[in-house]
Amino acid sequence: MSSSNSSRSLPPALLLLGPTASGKTAASLALAHSLPIEIISVDSALVYRDMDIGTAKPDASEQAVCPHHLIDIISPEESYSAARFRVDALRLMTEISARGNVPLLAGGTMLYFKALQDGLSALPQADPEIRREIDLEAARRGWPALHAELARLDPQAAARLEPGDAQRIQRALEIIRLTGEPLAASYARREEAAPPFRMLPIALAPSDRSVLHARIARRFEAMLAAGLIDEVKRLRLRYALSPELPSMRCVGYRQAWAYLDGRIDLDGLRFTGIAATRQLAKRQLTWQRQFRENWSDLLELDCLADDLVAKVLDSARRFVGA
Repeated sequence: MSSSNSSRSLPPALLLLGPTASGKTAASLALAHSLPIEIISVDSALVYRDMDIGTAKPDASEQAVCPHHLIDIISPEESYSAARFRVDALRLMTEISARGNVPLLAGGTMLYFKALQDGLSALPQADPEIRREIDLEAARRGWPALHAELARLDPQAAARLEPGDAQRIQRALEIIRLTGEPLAASYARREEAAPPFRMLPIALAPSDRSVLHARIARRFEAMLAAGLIDEVKRLRLRYALSPELPSMRCVGYRQAWAYLDGRIDLDGLRFTGIAATRQLAKRQLTWQRQFRENWSDLLELDCLADDLVAKVLDSARRFVGA
């Protein structure tokens, strides 16, 4: 990202990214009270209807503060992709700027932020037959065995994935079987131009991870108390769902599904849910380190600081010129 003189005439856009429980919602709403913004959700879970508790979806009163976009747009039976996000986000950013407002893209799905700024690789479309073959192999041999196969075919890709990361192992093997090439070759092919906006990325990161971990634990406990298990029960009754769907692979929902199937008890749900959320936060912070190296204008703020909201407001106002 660059703020060269040639970009000064471009409309402004704000990016607010950070790990789960870092305070993005509170900072976004503070910005909405101060600037003419519209929020575009950058969250792969908030796109699903009727998934409210486990996604920490902004409630009706929070969404009433300013227009929110890309929330509740598809059924949990459907899939949403980074490519679709990029198309949707650029369209919405253009429409918001035309209304004289400022787009604020806020969330924690780092792949979506990368897709927006850097474009997407020319990856092959999903192949249902190959995916079925891989799923059958996983059912017979287990995902760690398929991870070992990936390590043989593409060591670089396997090194970035956990042996139980079913969704990404499946996609990596699918691409290799479709193209005959390692993932790096496919990712090297890019087509999209840079977005026609002057963007300020603000990244929230904890100065003390133990404090963030404590926040994550309290937040997950609050989700359980608010009825996460009953929410998943209702979803299973209302929709034709399976644990392999992207919606049910979301942190919290995956663990609640296992509890309802009797594979773990309530303590197991609590333990695995908190552990999975901490792992998610770790991956999000790893993405942010990469952004810090590649995005020259990225502003990183301590999400645990007492004056966090004030710093976000000050930086955004100066950037927008308000």
